[in-house]
Amino acid sequence: MKTPSVNTVAHDQPWVWLQRGWRDLAATPKVSLAYGCGIVAASWILFELLWVADWTWLVLPMAGGFLLLAPVMAVGLYEASRRLEAGQPVVLGEVLRVFLHRPQIMVFGVVLLLLHFAWMRTAMLWFVLYFHQGTPPLSQIPVYMLDPNNLPFLVIGTAMGAGFAFITFAVSAVSLPLMMDRQIDVISAILISLRAIWANPRAMLLWAGLIAGCTFVGLATFFFGLGLLFPLVGHATWHAYRDLVD
Repeated sequence: MKTPSVNTVAHDQPWVWLQRGWRDLAATPKVSLAYGCGIVAASWILFELLWVADWTWLVLPMAGGFLLLAPVMAVGLYEASRRLEAGQPVVLGEVLRVFLHRPQIMVFGVVLLLLHFAWMRTAMLWFVLYFHQGTPPLSQIPVYMLDPNNLPFLVIGTAMGAGFAFITFAVSAVSLPLMMDRQIDVISAILISLRAIWANPRAMLLWAGLIAGCTFVGLATFFFGLGLLFPLVGHATWHAYRDLVD
């Protein structure tokens, strides 16, 4: 099998990917929005479980960890865009079955899950070390975050989360759509993803910023925004892969 090659794209190409992602979302509104609503519902359920269990201090690190698991959760959206491109029917049940046909995607999901666990342990340790006199209740967390005395906690915690998010972005920028579209192993897909970022640093930095911005808006709107923004970014990621990899 021919080894996929990496292309160089324009610095502002990520905006084109979003435009194409919006086009795909508009072409498959039932599947795309159902996918987005599922993400919103799962987020609400997780939030409620943490609230009932009195583990509200986990809400912030879990929200930060969303970026680490989102790439594998969006695989069905990559498949929807692939089907649109190939002129095939887009049905929710069919796009979700892609997990069954590509076991390497499940292996990659385990990699992202391990990254998520590592981030959670790091965030929990930092939270406990900083608030060693007792963790603040959820209702007071915004007040704590705005307190200038807690600026080191916010800066260092954000920097750690950004580091984990960057690692996840680097290894998954094109690897998941690539594994879904072609027969390729996890290590090779990750290496191609890293090559794509190395060949297009400015474009990929913009793309990472757009993904982070969309995720922030989605989480800041108490997950409502994810219903639209998650499928938008998912579809756009497929077009990023198509432009970056031959």
